[in-house]
Amino acid sequence: MQWVDTHCHLQLDERDPVLLLNRAAEVDWVVVPGVDLKSSELAARLAADHPGRVLATVGLHPHDAGLWPEQGTQLTELAPAASAIGETGLDFYRNLAARADQIRVFRRHVALALELGKPIVVHCRDAFAEVIEVIEDTGVGPQTVMHCWTAGPKWTRRYLDLGVMFSFAGPVAFETGDTVRLGAAQVPPDRALVETDTPYLAPPPHRGQPNEPAWVALVGAALAGVWGLEVEEVARVTSANAARVFRR
Repeated sequence: MQWVDTHCHLQLDERDPVLLLNRAAEVDWVVVPGVDLKSSELAARLAADHPGRVLATVGLHPHDAGLWPEQGTQLTELAPAASAIGETGLDFYRNLAARADQIRVFRRHVALALELGKPIVVHCRDAFAEVIEVIEDTGVGPQTVMHCWTAGPKWTRRYLDLGVMFSFAGPVAFETGDTVRLGAAQVPPDRALVETDTPYLAPPPHRGQPNEPAWVALVGAALAGVWGLEVEEVARVTSANAARVFRR
């Protein structure tokens, strides 16, 4: 049984990425998203060092949207060699960057993904309405991966209609994750991915510890419970989905 961890910040973890990959014997390959210029460059280096095992993305996290004027050109130059664009999106929970800047930079990422024909990895926190507006306006839905999906049934059904993929992380397994599980129940397995968001959001029984790719199986097991499927079938279908999205 093999998994794919579609969102794993190995380059932001203080631990040796080789050690984490070696501990993840049941993880076939991982996607390492960039969140700014430095982390995007490090992700690309990891992909070069581990061909076939690591894919890299290039992007600027909404927290750092204000850095686009100084980093945007170099990020754009890195994008053609990346497997996806992002992590991008909107975060109106912490509001670490001005909302107008976040929206403007998100749209720049979307335009780049459309131009290059690449998937786009989207962060959305307390901004479901605003993100959906951008997706509807640009038509990028079929190329979109909604990272760490946590919405309930209402928003999940709205986003399903856009053709996006839903990537589930540790919260679907949390004791407090009832809303996430209700949302996941709306998602057909062929529209789902699994991720760890390493080193964040470790699933039970590892809450409070730095997350790692090996624990993506715990996310998959939680989805198996939601869908009433065998864990092996969840591994098979989410891995096939990941290959279709990121290796097309």
